[in-house]
Amino acid sequence: MPIKVPNELPAVKTLAEENIFVMTDNRAITQDIRPLKILVLNLMPKKTETETQLSRLLGNTPLQVELELIHTKSHVPKHTPKEYLLAFYKTFDDVKHRKFDGLIITGAPVEKMEFEEVTYWEELCEIMEWSKTNVTSTFHICWGAQAGLYYHYGIKKYPLPEKLSGVYNHTANYKKSILLRGFDDVFPVPQSRYTTVKTEDVEKVPELKILASSKEGGVYIATTENGKQIFVTGHSEYDTDTLKNEYLRDRDGGLKIKMPANYFPNDDITKPPVNTWRSHANLLYTNWLNYFVYQTTPYDLDSIK
Repeated sequence: MPIKVPNELPAVKTLAEENIFVMTDNRAITQDIRPLKILVLNLMPKKTETETQLSRLLGNTPLQVELELIHTKSHVPKHTPKEYLLAFYKTFDDVKHRKFDGLIITGAPVEKMEFEEVTYWEELCEIMEWSKTNVTSTFHICWGAQAGLYYHYGIKKYPLPEKLSGVYNHTANYKKSILLRGFDDVFPVPQSRYTTVKTEDVEKVPELKILASSKEGGVYIATTENGKQIFVTGHSEYDTDTLKNEYLRDRDGGLKIKMPANYFPNDDITKPPVNTWRSHANLLYTNWLNYFVYQTTPYDLDSIK
């Protein structure tokens, strides 16, 4: 089944070229199907890129998915034209009276700041509190995962000695989890962050279970027992060249930063990187949509508690 997105969203053209079934508003109204309503709080600066990455994964399932995009009202993005936001995005005020099958909270390039110093922290807290009663399952990514762990459980983040950047092998700690159904015992995931949460801090919270981790990055996936809140510290949604673009941006900006690990063939930046995590990413999002959204959410969205 397709993913339903606004007619003119730039992701439509990219996904169509990749043979991903995209349904625009005009066609969707002719089908008598209740799609899964997925809300995306996009905190990333390159919003079009993130929209496309997530749409690609959410559209690779047998389920019809209706994507809705929101941005923070309390922070004006520097890299996204106001006209673009007006055309494709809403604010939380526009949707908070509604309920959704799923919510995705993306990462954000603010991890070196204390949570309370982030301009939209209070607004994000309001959204995360609202998600408890208005969303069947919330999927937090990278900084969004750290923010969620801090808000819901008081788990702090800590600075790393240097940026964790690269593609690392991760281990399935709890292989019986249906979120990891179909996963290999060891699987690669892109990581790109300056901070981390401590495994022992997560383990102290009875409501949380660590599903997967890595030697380099620690906790990768932690979740509540019912999957109401899922925290993913990596970037499985990244395109093949996303880490490359981040590295070149930081290097050219004068930052002392290491080349992404296990990424360029023979550590040669003139050679195109090889995507080794695509199948894992598709499984992760397919399992989330199937087991924690579709098979859990009520048909009548108003009955979500």
